[in-house]
Amino acid sequence: MKKKINICYEAYSALSELPDADRLLVERAQQSAKDAYAPYSKFHVGAAVLLDDDTVVTGNNQENAAYPSGLCAERVAVFYALASHPKAEIAAIAIAAFSDDSQLKTPPFPCGACRQVLAEYEYRQKKPIRFIFHAQSGKTVVMEGVDNLLPFPFVSGG
Repeated sequence: MKKKINICYEAYSALSELPDADRLLVERAQQSAKDAYAPYSKFHVGAAVLLDDDTVVTGNNQENAAYPSGLCAERVAVFYALASHPKAEIAAIAIAAFSDDSQLKTPPFPCGACRQVLAEYEYRQKKPIRFIFHAQSGKTVVMEGVDNLLPFPFVSGG
C-alpha cells in the first residue's frame, strides 16, 4: 500500500510580513545568533523559545573542535528553557541563522536530532509548538506542530 504525507506551512518572503509576535521572536533569535560560537562552520544559529507564560529563552549553536561535542541552537535553547522553567510549556520557537561566508537564501531547518528533541517536548506537553524558521534573505517558514517537521518520530514504547 502506497501512502502520501502532506505537511502544512506558511511561507513569507520578508520579516515584515510576519505577525508581530512571530517577528519579535525571530528578532530575538537573530540577536542570539550573533553570540553563537561557530569558529569552524562560520554558520551562526540562534533560537528563541517562547514559553506559555510569555517568557522568552534564547540559545545559540556552540561548536567544539571535537565535532560531535558541540550542540545546536535549538537544543541549547530548549534544554535551558525547560531546565530553568520545568513546569512551563513551549508555545513557539524561532530559529534564525546567518553565515560568515554567504547569505543564506533558505531558512535553517533543524537537524534530525533537534527534530526528535522538539518532538519529545511537544508530545510531553500534549500541545503543538509553533515553529518559525528565518533566513538572512528574509524568507521565513512557519508551521504548527512537530508532525509537519518530523512525520515519523521515535516514540517511547513504539
